[in-house]
Amino acid sequence: MSDPWCTALAGGVRLAVQITPNARKTEVVGVLGDALKIKLQAQPVEGQANAALVKWLAKELKVARGAVVLTHGATGRRKLVEVRGVEREAVLRHFTP
Repeated sequence: MSDPWCTALAGGVRLAVQITPNARKTEVVGVLGDALKIKLQAQPVEGQANAALVKWLAKELKVARGAVVLTHGATGRRKLVEVRGVEREAVLRHFTP
C-alpha cells in the first residue's frame, strides 16, 4: 500500500488528514508523511474547521454529509475521518494527481 493516508474499511475508507485552517480556499495541497494535507477556508474555533472539513469531503467525494464522520483529532490539526459509501481506489484517483 503506497498511500497510507487512505485505508479501506468495510463499506468505506478511513482518511488520515493534516489540516491547515484559515486558508484562502479549501484545497488538497499534497501528502505529508502518512496524511493527506488539506488547507481549509475556515476558522479553527468552535468546531468551524471540523464542520467545514466534513462538508467539503462529502461534496468532493459525492456522498451524504452523514457518511463523513470525524473519528479522532477533533481539537488538533491531525484528524482521522471515516467516509462510508466510497471505495479506496476512487478516493485515491480523486485526491492524487
